[in-house]
Amino acid sequence: MRHGIAKRKLNKTSTHRIAMLENMAVSLIKHETIKTTLPKAKELRPFVEKIITLGKKNKQSSRSNAFASLRDKEAVTKVFGDLSERFKERKGGYCRIIKAGYRTGDNAPMAFIQILEQGK
Repeated sequence: MRHGIAKRKLNKTSTHRIAMLENMAVSLIKHETIKTTLPKAKELRPFVEKIITLGKKNKQSSRSNAFASLRDKEAVTKVFGDLSERFKERKGGYCRIIKAGYRTGDNAPMAFIQILEQGK
């Protein structure tokens, strides 16, 4: 039974899934929009939103935690600089998912995940 299990497995081992989410988060933070499958986008959104919330706190411990998740200096700098300023008044909901049809090869549902433009 799956009682109390909230996350999707995405047909990957736990280490592969964590590495994939970290890499996708770095890509999303750098490019601010990426195209992926809908289930991956739904799993990525809370992961990225927690990192942006860490960026709003602007403490050394928050920066260390964000770097431990992302492992990319550019992305951490962007989170604690540009994104924290953009969303300093916003309580949450920094990302949006837009459905983008189905992939031609295997008919998988595709989606764009974006970081919002302004904080309000």
